[in-house]
Amino acid sequence: MNFQGKFFLTVALLCLGAASIRAQNKVPVPEADVVSKSIKAVGYEVGGGSTKVIFIGTSAAPNASGEAKVDAKSSGTNIELKVSGMPVATTLGAEFLTYVLWTISPDGSTSNQGEIPIDKNGNGKLNATAQTQTFAMIITAEPYSLVELPSEIIVLENDTKKNTKGKIYPDNNFKLMKRSQYAKQGNPLALTMDLKKVPLDMYEARNAVEIAKSRGAEQYAPDIFAKAQSSLQMAENALTSDSGKSQIVTLSRQTIQFAEDARALTAERIEAARIQKEKEAAAAAAAAKAKAEADAQAAAEAQRQAELNAAKEAQMQAEAEAAAAKAKAEADAQAAALRAREQAAKEAAERAQAQTAALRAQLLQQLNAVLQTTDTPRGLVVNMADVLFQTGQYQLSTDAQLKLAKLSGIIQAHPGLNLAIEGYTDNTGTPEFNLKLSQQRADAVRTFLISQGLTPNTVTSQGMGQADPVADNNTAAGRKLNRRVEIIVSGQVIGTKLG
Repeated sequence: MNFQGKFFLTVALLCLGAASIRAQNKVPVPEADVVSKSIKAVGYEVGGGSTKVIFIGTSAAPNASGEAKVDAKSSGTNIELKVSGMPVATTLGAEFLTYVLWTISPDGSTSNQGEIPIDKNGNGKLNATAQTQTFAMIITAEPYSLVELPSEIIVLENDTKKNTKGKIYPDNNFKLMKRSQYAKQGNPLALTMDLKKVPLDMYEARNAVEIAKSRGAEQYAPDIFAKAQSSLQMAENALTSDSGKSQIVTLSRQTIQFAEDARALTAERIEAARIQKEKEAAAAAAAAKAKAEADAQAAAEAQRQAELNAAKEAQMQAEAEAAAAKAKAEADAQAAALRAREQAAKEAAERAQAQTAALRAQLLQQLNAVLQTTDTPRGLVVNMADVLFQTGQYQLSTDAQLKLAKLSGIIQAHPGLNLAIEGYTDNTGTPEFNLKLSQQRADAVRTFLISQGLTPNTVTSQGMGQADPVADNNTAAGRKLNRRVEIIVSGQVIGTKLG
């Protein structure tokens, strides 16, 4: 096999490895590494023709501006972007080399629509296709093009014109990666780029490897990071041997892919270690509290027993002094003992009720941090919106799997809980189809939760079809609310037994 053949075979194998790694490691970003922001979104009209939105520069790039022509079609939404007045990316921070266009869906999900090439005059163009028709758009400075989450350095934000066609959604919350995740610790990255001799992708590849290394990828994701280093060396060799821009760019982008996977997996594992440590600390605190309560109960019981013994001694003394006083003393002692037992039983019941209420409130707070949860007479009802499934299908989205994985960890931390999973649809389609789809979605949630370690006999699933709507099916907003999966969390430990 000649050199060219070996090269493309190697790149193909690397691509397959990268795709597999990214599929396995699509993980949530730790909360400590992100900040939240809100932006205006637009629901573009499918088949309504093209419309225009403008981009306004932020404090990071006040002289920058842009405009996009947006055309929503059934096959996707075409975006033709033009920007001007863009500063050189490195002036915003030594770690930044390029700019990326992002779309942001109503649920806050962000999608990388591609790198925006900027010429020496600060102008750039990009044609992209979004898979949805409702989204906001931002442009961020990035250390390399294949990032999975936008950085907090936003240079342009979309805004509407008077004649922009589409429905405006004023609040659209989403997450941004803190720039500290990209800055080289203790050694700020400073590059003097010569783009005539070295492609920008090569600088981005070097940057990506250095960033992954600074975040601890050598320790937390050694296998993937080793692939990134090997891929970078291949790119450097191709650059040195002047193997051609196409080969250098291909290897550089593969390097960026591996490095980003290594950085993301490192962040996940560091977060997992932190959560495990907090979980162990919480378990230790709970055990200490239980022991303290048991000791207090034992002391109270000993005190009660001492009081009963004293009453008996007083009774014996009264009997010795006078036979007439014996009956009265016995009656008084029996009444005191009965009151003591009744008081002890009342206090024990109040403590048990308070503990149950505290546990229920704690569990409600923990579940609400993952998915919207409501306290009802049936139990704690966790609501999974329809957007966590592909439209008309029952496969769980990546975001849904991440949320359910967190939910399973919370449930496992509280033994004695039962889960009843109920799937619902709106009235669109036939009742038979809706019933089947709701059962499939409920079963998909049950299967995933069991795969996360929940005991099968504590988790049930049932498709309810279009029964029990929570909103008016005659409106789109109402139908959206009716398309849901509810997880009813119950058990005697939180004061509710599902009947």
